[in-house]
Amino acid sequence: MKTQTILTTWFPRVLAIIFIAFLVLLSFDVFSLNGSVLEKMGGFLVENIPAILLVIALVLAWKKPITGGAIFVVMGIIFTIFYRTYQRWDTFVLISVPLLLIGFLFLLNKNEHN
Repeated sequence: MKTQTILTTWFPRVLAIIFIAFLVLLSFDVFSLNGSVLEKMGGFLVENIPAILLVIALVLAWKKPITGGAIFVVMGIIFTIFYRTYQRWDTFVLISVPLLLIGFLFLLNKNEHN
């Protein structure tokens, strides 16, 4: 396999899976809060909405890399604004940069499947 194929095809997919797993892992903190099991499950679901949206974006990007890449870039911008990651460089690097990187790598993919 050529290095460019690995970089633009497989690296963004694997990075997206790792990033989504990271977001899901962070959402488990809801179970340490006070409340009933039903409230905790509801909180867990609400905290995983971004991860669910990213899974949908990844499925789309897997079939149409250009479209999916654009969605990942837009999601990176939305995460930057909504979560205010621009206020701290470390949060920006952990949350926004991976989404932007994934999006740009998908956009560089020349193997668009129609």
